[in-house]
Amino acid sequence: MASAVAATGNHERYAGLKRHETILLFVLIAAVAVLAFRSEQFLTTGNLLNQGRLLVEVGLMALPMTFIIITGGIDLSVGSIMGLCAIMLGVFWKNVGLPLELAIVMAILVGAMAGFMNGWFITKVGVPPLIMTLATLALYRGLAEGISQARSVRGYPDWFFQLGQGELFGVPTQIWLLLFFFVVTAIVLTFTTFGRSLYAIGNNEVAARFSGIAVDRIKISIYTLSGIMGGLAAWVFVSRVSTTRSDMGTGLELDVITAVVLGGTSIFGGTGTILGTALGVVLIQLLKNGLALSGVKGDGTIVVIGVILILSILVSDLLRRQRGAEH
Repeated sequence: MASAVAATGNHERYAGLKRHETILLFVLIAAVAVLAFRSEQFLTTGNLLNQGRLLVEVGLMALPMTFIIITGGIDLSVGSIMGLCAIMLGVFWKNVGLPLELAIVMAILVGAMAGFMNGWFITKVGVPPLIMTLATLALYRGLAEGISQARSVRGYPDWFFQLGQGELFGVPTQIWLLLFFFVVTAIVLTFTTFGRSLYAIGNNEVAARFSGIAVDRIKISIYTLSGIMGGLAAWVFVSRVSTTRSDMGTGLELDVITAVVLGGTSIFGGTGTILGTALGVVLIQLLKNGLALSGVKGDGTIVVIGVILILSILVSDLLRRQRGAEH
């Protein structure tokens, strides 16, 4: 009896070690050790806090992207939504004459509407998520460039920069914001009916519908949430760089999706965690920074991240097959 309990305990510990997040954590620790060895500047407090500032926009958009990919969807338009919201923030404030506080709210609402349109067409018209968000990637970017006319907006008041450039208890302000949303989304995904519904939709959407889950409403809500977080990321970004440009967020959707998939969320839906996404976001940002400090050029960094992403997917798939065979 005792040996059986011990064997069960050993099996559970071994299963824990085989979790994707555990493997990713070991990869992160190994990457930090190697990069710290190659550059003395890498592991300094100032550099790490600065990298924390830089990863917040990707982190904010990666959280709802985790929800979307768990359901088997994708949102390629998040970078364009962020660019559009950034432009609208400046337009509402400078051109329309709204108070800056109200301009921020209106810009986030623009993001919400952009995300809602994605969700509505995907669920009500039946456009595949890949096609719909690929189209709105171009649409929202075109709107941002057309509205801005290549003109930037500057001259924000000092209080506006507190979010993007300020500190709270010695830590960049926007990192606290990201931690707050990290905790909230992790709780929602892990402990609520809404979170369990996302997994159910990703595993079998037809069965989820027959089970009484409001699939369309849930899908529209997570695409709308993605737009809201795009608007929030735009606010943080403009506050950090002190200006508004239409090319903000260009290519950022690839970083967001890469971080989520690297974190163990299956592109086919049904599996994924917020913790894994957080590890993915941190690993990608530290790799970019550490490789740059080591003298590796941008193309080399993309190659390294691509190789790690492929290896991560292969290992995750292997572990999933093993778990399936054990059950």
